[in-house]
Amino acid sequence: MKSSKTAWGLLAPTLIILGLVGLLPFIYVLYVGFHDWMIFAKVSGLVWAGVDNYRELVFDEDFLAALGRGLRFTIWTVSIQMVLGLLLAHLLMKKFKGRGFFRAIHALPLTVAPLVVGATWRLLTIPGLGPLPFYLNKIGIDYNIGWSAQQAFFTTVLMHIWHWTPFVTLTFLAGLSALPKEPFEGAMVDGANQWQIFRYIFLPMLKPVILIALFLRIMDALRIVDEVWMLTGGGPGTATRYVGIHIWRVVFPMTNYGYGSAMSVLLLYFIIVVCWLLLTVITQAKREAGT
Repeated sequence: MKSSKTAWGLLAPTLIILGLVGLLPFIYVLYVGFHDWMIFAKVSGLVWAGVDNYRELVFDEDFLAALGRGLRFTIWTVSIQMVLGLLLAHLLMKKFKGRGFFRAIHALPLTVAPLVVGATWRLLTIPGLGPLPFYLNKIGIDYNIGWSAQQAFFTTVLMHIWHWTPFVTLTFLAGLSALPKEPFEGAMVDGANQWQIFRYIFLPMLKPVILIALFLRIMDALRIVDEVWMLTGGGPGTATRYVGIHIWRVVFPMTNYGYGSAMSVLLLYFIIVVCWLLLTVITQAKREAGT
């Protein structure tokens, strides 16, 4: 009993801080989402709206389009990050000259704040100043993310891949380091080729780690704001106006706090559903690995 009280006493400060910075703001946003609140409207203050904000969201073409762009962005970035991260982790498991230096250099993007990443890529892509437009123009590609929606979209994808692939690589490195060598050695003795070892031994054993990395990257990519805001501001037009940026534009320039809160809650619910599905798969994978 005494040890239990001591444990709760040690956890109490952390739980209080989590409640203050996490739970209370969520409850407040949830509360505001059931109201109309536009601070420059004639009727000031919170006006009860019930579920009207959520009903309107279901038919809001701009919100649904932003959510669709966010999903497209997530699919592109996360799929490429997973493949590159797995290949780089497999490469870094091998012994070669300069491996430690390459590991350190590869992890450097993780130390850069998202706002700085966006600002840096903005400098890299400015026509007439940045190196990307200069060298691409040399090979006949007219590169300008200020007017090309497709170029702007794939530039944000490339930026996000550059920033977060090291995280996936380090996650896979940890998983690879924990794998036992006996199954691989036994398969090689039995005459299995590299593809068979990769398909039937390597991937199943690494499946929980892959799903955890997938879980974290999807959750992060769906709510991206900082990097893209600094690079494109959501433009040109709405080409890179992902759901986080769309919410920002509704809440602050339009001062529609009630509707913006409803969008935030709906986005959180969507992310929770996606993560719950992945968590179910992860749990099942761990059970299969245990058996």
